[in-house]
Amino acid sequence: MRAAARYAPGVVRPRPAPDVAPVRVAVVGTGEWWGRHHAELFAGRADTSLVAVVGRDPDRTAARAAEFGAAAFVDLDEMLERARPDLVTVCLPNERHYEPTLRLIRAGVPLLLEKPLVFAADEADILVAEAARWNPFVGINFNHRYAKPVRLAVAAVERGDLGRLAFATWRFGGEPGTSRHPHANLIETQCHGLDLLEHLCGPIESVVAQLADPSGHGWSTLVVAARFGNGAVGSLVGSYDSSYAYQDTHRVELNGTAGRILIDDTVRRYSFQRAEDETAHVWQAGYFNDTDRSFHATFDRHVDELLAALRAGAAPPVPIGAGRRALRLADAIISSYETGTRISTLL
Repeated sequence: MRAAARYAPGVVRPRPAPDVAPVRVAVVGTGEWWGRHHAELFAGRADTSLVAVVGRDPDRTAARAAEFGAAAFVDLDEMLERARPDLVTVCLPNERHYEPTLRLIRAGVPLLLEKPLVFAADEADILVAEAARWNPFVGINFNHRYAKPVRLAVAAVERGDLGRLAFATWRFGGEPGTSRHPHANLIETQCHGLDLLEHLCGPIESVVAQLADPSGHGWSTLVVAARFGNGAVGSLVGSYDSSYAYQDTHRVELNGTAGRILIDDTVRRYSFQRAEDETAHVWQAGYFNDTDRSFHATFDRHVDELLAALRAGAAPPVPIGAGRRALRLADAIISSYETGTRISTLL
């Protein structure tokens, strides 16, 4: 993927300096989705070296580690002592993040966490407080921020191309994962939408919500009305009663007094159109540009910035507090539905 994309116009990959040692990375988690992707990415980059894989099942962990030439561990403390990684990534099942994350934060090792941070607000508060005390470098992988269409949208907003924002919409639907939490769709998947709406539009100050349970497995479909601090309004529609096989399963729209932005399927297409102009400016990946059309490459782009920050002694580009903020917004949405009221989300 990265080799082909080198030849695409406009696709620039950062290259490590020849005298800089690769960052030593340990991956905690052996799942076939993000666990495998983390291992593949850090084993395959020129500026990183995958030195350890940590899992609960000895055989599964040994097989994954052997596949990528890393050491296998079933104990976090033993891994930290023997492998001595410069960075640890945590990509465990979504409802099992808290205890391992807390142990690693207190160990002081730089961390990158998969979303969601956790499912409970008190646990999120503890993790953020402990990170402030023990470990200033704890980031979370809100990788949607690193899609090419999203970065184009951020630049357009910063230039003022939209004028004054009037409304914003996020819609995202697919099949459920493995979490049993009744609000899994909201907390583990629509956290991307909550984070991205604030990333593009500024803080959400209040929410009103409707939730539905068509499948009988929890609140799997929801609609949220939001008000932003800048006076604009927004909506979020999220569902586990849809399918990732559908075209246009994801859509973001930002509509301002001077123009409109549309993002289709996260990485597929970006368009900007000025008000009263029937011609739109459109980006979509060219023939050789496999990087920018790949959803998984959004993680690679995040890692580019993460490693640069780590080497510079700076804060991670998406800090742990972003994970807590998404959970606080989710809790406000749940409270709005349960009480039938508008709920403030101000800090």
